[in-house]
Amino acid sequence: MINSEEFGFKIAVIGDGAVGKTSLIKKFTKGTFKRDYIKTIGAQFSRFNRVINEDVIDLIFWDIAGQDDFNFLHPLFYKESKACIIVCSLEESEIGKDSFIHIKEWHNELKKYCVNIPVVLFANKVDLVEENDLDIDKIQNIANEHNFFGYYLTSAKTGQGVIDAFNAIINELYYKFKALSSV
Repeated sequence: MINSEEFGFKIAVIGDGAVGKTSLIKKFTKGTFKRDYIKTIGAQFSRFNRVINEDVIDLIFWDIAGQDDFNFLHPLFYKESKACIIVCSLEESEIGKDSFIHIKEWHNELKKYCVNIPVVLFANKVDLVEENDLDIDKIQNIANEHNFFGYYLTSAKTGQGVIDAFNAIINELYYKFKALSSV
């Protein structure tokens, strides 16, 4: 008989407002997408369970509001996070361009409160751009510059890349903590 274990991971999901953080979480956890934008107030929490090798992984995604009004709450929201997802938008608009520029600021803020946790970049709204016109090197360079675990092109609307992106960070946490628990 295999001895199963239970793991709990808090994952902070950060980035500018309107980049699709909430939509990505809902697409992954519920398989749904709503077109209407509803601003997150403070933070929202989503629970999701997954089983890997008969071990139960209890995930809590902390969807942190991207608007400056809620910056004072960020230290509380980051506390005890085991990983972080930074979301930017690929859309050719002010929101998209600013969100890419702000990746560095989000990462710097995260590092103040969370040391040495895996960070992954979700470049969202890939459905709104021509993939052939994307500057993948620019995305890869920022991921490399900040030692992110990786980056993924995602679309909360179509689901492109969403499952792979979330599973990559979940698997990273699981195998890291599984190895630690067997020492």
